[in-house]
Amino acid sequence: MSVFVLRRLLTLLATLVGASLIIFLVLDALPGNAAQMLMGADASADAVRALTVKLGLDQPLAVRYLHWTKGLLVGDLGNSYAYGTPVAGLIAERLMLTIPLAIMAMTITVTLALSAGIYTAANHNKLGDVGVMSLTQVGIALPNFWFAILLVLLFSVRLQWLSAGGFAGWDDGIWLGVKSLLLPAISLAVVQAAILARVTRSAVLEVLREDFVRTARAKGLGKREVLWSHVLRNAMIPVMTVMGLQFANLLAGTIVIENVFYLPGLGRLIFQSIANRDLIVVRNCVMLLAAMVVIVNFVVDVLYAFIDPRIKVHDL
Repeated sequence: MSVFVLRRLLTLLATLVGASLIIFLVLDALPGNAAQMLMGADASADAVRALTVKLGLDQPLAVRYLHWTKGLLVGDLGNSYAYGTPVAGLIAERLMLTIPLAIMAMTITVTLALSAGIYTAANHNKLGDVGVMSLTQVGIALPNFWFAILLVLLFSVRLQWLSAGGFAGWDDGIWLGVKSLLLPAISLAVVQAAILARVTRSAVLEVLREDFVRTARAKGLGKREVLWSHVLRNAMIPVMTVMGLQFANLLAGTIVIENVFYLPGLGRLIFQSIANRDLIVVRNCVMLLAAMVVIVNFVVDVLYAFIDPRIKVHDL
């Protein structure tokens, strides 16, 4: 088991190094000059050149990359060009919203998807199966930003149950903060839940056709007991794979949804930093998102070994 985890950990580190290279090179290749953007179109060439030197943008590419990666290792992310404050503080402040939003969305996704997937598999080819699968097809086709607007029209404009945007903050109480994030979380979760429900249904149906399930039923075990005690564990491998991928989609989706609901989270910070060409903020935010996705996939890989011990043997 330790060798299995070590190999996965080395893969994680190599992936992070590769991601850092790609992120740095792609953002560095973008047209425009951050110093010129900050100084304005009417700034003199000497002033722009002086600011370029002050920001370290005149240094060679390799030097700037090494300086950035060294800062990542020690937690020094530099100062924002536009805000003039440490990037680490900006990101930490925005994560206080984005992480709870992603967790809420993932919780809603998993709850809806597993319930729907298990129900439809247990009632294969019955009316409930056809009805739920039809709803999931509609859910897959819905753009989350369009669904977010529909939720605002219904729950904020017409019913006036929830706020149409903004964030109440955690200082005024957890419940008010959760209410502010409820509609955005549902907007992010619906499409992902529809996809995961179909994957869950397929995985459960595949395991239900295995010989050991028929043997368990022949021994007198009830359908419910077989489903929850034997089938689900063996069906979780493909489901967990999709969960790991969906977490990445949820993080990426926050960039759009946070702007729809005017939430001061990491996604909105990235959007504003791109508009201001504040590349040091964009670079660190994107690297953070990439690291979170890679770490989640690492955790999923390790969980595979606990769910199905045969994976350890094959990988070793």
